[in-house]
Amino acid sequence: MTRQEFLDLFKDNHPIFLDGATGTNLMKAGMPAGVCPEDWILKHRDVMIDLQRRYALSGSDIVYAPTFTASRIKLKEYGLEDKLVEMNTALVQLSKEAVEGKALVAGDITMTGRQLQPVGDLSFEELIDVYKEQIKVLDEAGVDLLVVETMMSLQECRAAMIAAKEVSDLPVMVTLTFEGDGKTLYGTTPECAAVVLESLGAVAVGANCSTGPDKMAAVIKKMAEVTTIPIIAKPNAGMPSVVDGQTIYDMKPSEFATDMELLLNSGASIIGGCCGSTPDFIKALKDKFSDFDLSSAKDAEGNILKRGDKNIRRLTSERELLSFSLNDPFMIVGERINPTGKKKLQAQLREGSLDMVCDFTAQQEEDGAAILDVNVGMSGIDEHEMMMKVLTEVTQLTSLPICIDSSNVDVMEEALRWYPGRALINSISLEEGKAERCLPLAKKYGAMFILLPVGRDGIPTTIEEKIANIKELTDMALSYGLTKSDIVVDGLVATVGADPEAAIKTLETIQWCYENGYATICGLSNISFGLPQRSFINTAFLTMAIDRGLTMAISNPSQELLVNAAFASDLLKHKEESDLRYINRMQRYDGDAGKLSSSISTGAGKQSQDALGSSEAQSDDPVKRSMDILYKDVLSGNKRKIEKNTQSAIEAGCDPSKILNDVLMPAINDVGAKFDKGTYFLPQLIASAEAMKMSIAVLEPLLKQSGAGQESKGTIIIATVHGDVHDIGKNLVSLMLGNCGYRVIDLGKDVESELIIDTAIKENAGVIALSALMTTTMVEMKTVIELAKEKGCKAKIIIGGACVTEDYAKEIGADGYSSDAADCVRVVNELIGQS
Repeated sequence: MTRQEFLDLFKDNHPIFLDGATGTNLMKAGMPAGVCPEDWILKHRDVMIDLQRRYALSGSDIVYAPTFTASRIKLKEYGLEDKLVEMNTALVQLSKEAVEGKALVAGDITMTGRQLQPVGDLSFEELIDVYKEQIKVLDEAGVDLLVVETMMSLQECRAAMIAAKEVSDLPVMVTLTFEGDGKTLYGTTPECAAVVLESLGAVAVGANCSTGPDKMAAVIKKMAEVTTIPIIAKPNAGMPSVVDGQTIYDMKPSEFATDMELLLNSGASIIGGCCGSTPDFIKALKDKFSDFDLSSAKDAEGNILKRGDKNIRRLTSERELLSFSLNDPFMIVGERINPTGKKKLQAQLREGSLDMVCDFTAQQEEDGAAILDVNVGMSGIDEHEMMMKVLTEVTQLTSLPICIDSSNVDVMEEALRWYPGRALINSISLEEGKAERCLPLAKKYGAMFILLPVGRDGIPTTIEEKIANIKELTDMALSYGLTKSDIVVDGLVATVGADPEAAIKTLETIQWCYENGYATICGLSNISFGLPQRSFINTAFLTMAIDRGLTMAISNPSQELLVNAAFASDLLKHKEESDLRYINRMQRYDGDAGKLSSSISTGAGKQSQDALGSSEAQSDDPVKRSMDILYKDVLSGNKRKIEKNTQSAIEAGCDPSKILNDVLMPAINDVGAKFDKGTYFLPQLIASAEAMKMSIAVLEPLLKQSGAGQESKGTIIIATVHGDVHDIGKNLVSLMLGNCGYRVIDLGKDVESELIIDTAIKENAGVIALSALMTTTMVEMKTVIELAKEKGCKAKIIIGGACVTEDYAKEIGADGYSSDAADCVRVVNELIGQS
């Protein structure tokens, strides 16, 4: 099946119907917990064939082959990795036999269970290889299309998409699962995910699992508003409960179908069911919506749904979306992460230090940059290695989109391949075949790019020549499948010191671009090169350029005169919300435009201000200064320097016990509070917890020596229950509890109930913490609780995990429920205090 053939499925403007659940139905049919699902299916072919045949007969247009976890990494957990080709091929043939040509068969892939660096130990390239291996087999086995589903990490989605592009021409659908706050576990918004995946070439994007139809509507609507491709909605059949040891979902097929209308009116055009749904659910959908006119979808107020506007430009980080049109407020691309002309930064990069990079990142975000340019091109370093180190660090510190800046095409490709969002390329011109090498990269990795109108013969001398270069490069971009909305034209600023008409030529270029539908950018500082008091020239030129339609400029956002003039220019041009932006900007001053407030004049970044309330540079007390630095290290997850800074604090006279109790503990509590509020996300929480652990390791010998060591608050047994092989949440809980003074015995994943209880009794544990990600395994939690009663285990039992709710905890008799790692510390503290 080709991409166009997939899109032709919608030619009648009616919904496409998927299948329903697989796992919950197999459990009902007798599949035990803890087995390899794919292996069990191949040993019980009739069960799967019957289920999928009933889906096809009920109206499913697309049925998912049961290859969900048949990747090398997942199969290795069962010692079956050498059966990958055999099993994937057989499972696809089973599905094709089941549907008998009545439905398309999608090859189904998902997460591997191992976390990507820097959160885990899996490299991005290794993950791509794992996906390529499975996708190649699925393609050769004859699937009609691919589906990447139940994803929590946008970066893992990207790995699957890149893998598919490199070994297959099949269309790819992608769905993620979202938390109660409307974001993924890693903090990605629906809009951000949709934009990145559409730009990478997904034929459809959406959400599955985690919730019933009613709570999925907001996610679907947000995706539909920023994309033009079909939107998928595959919710659970309501919320699970346990009845007589079985996981039961609370919705009937008719209720499910009624609620699904909300999703169709929110923008979904491909619908099906996830956990708890059966062929009867799909039949109810087909009966009710087979003639539904997708073009008539209306929101709650009766307005026709608006799909993504092709004239809106969109860049993203892994967590946030930046949208802009030609008439939106002017934006600054922060230029400071660039060693050119910065001797101190050059020296640090040669030493492998990223301190200034981190400072520039925080400072530029604080000062109002909308995008950050990253350039590490200089002598004396490996640019490939340094670019990846800097990007890894910067993307953990900020949610701003990145402009990847390198004259080395290989470095550019490596950065684009890894960057976990939609980047801006700086830049592509007609010089020396650069366009022929770089435009395919922009298309493959879904990036926007800066069009530098330099021709094959060098810099153009006339406006006509410049426009001709813009048109030629645009035509080339279109031939590779890019669009005009993917382009930001560089006005090509020269210095007025050498060419008195330089500013006029650039302004004419900007105006022509604006009138012809191009976004624009320029580097401001060139205009004043070699002249005195350059800031006045730069500022005057910027205001003139904004009036002609300039979209953004590469500049230092800490230049107050220039940036304030830009905000004022937007106000005078009456751009949307420019009045509020200007007023908010002016709150940086203490009533005097010439006097910055202290938080601005120090140049401290947003994270350090949130953490400390003031810059550490403001304290003359070396002890306090050292403590403040360590607090910030934990808050920002500064694993690079926290060990060194802990040692420095000790040498400055800080009491190790006070470092632990007055700095590290409050800091990690602050991190937990930010996580609860949704201002911090999983990668930040893990980084902070690991940084704190590193600091404690430095303190530990001194604490023991002085007799002031951190006394254990009690023993905790932690495990992912039998049948469940997911452990990211459990691992983080273990790390947080260990940091907070508990003796944690981590039994791992897929742990038998007997082992959990026997270990708790042997170790005299105060608490047992149980985790489950899947609804099919959460019933094991009840087994553990019942076994604890039988064996007289006195430990309190708390439960948590993506599928687990507080009501479920009460229903099965658990002593507590934890929504996340930070919350678990609070719950355990309370339980230990009660025992």
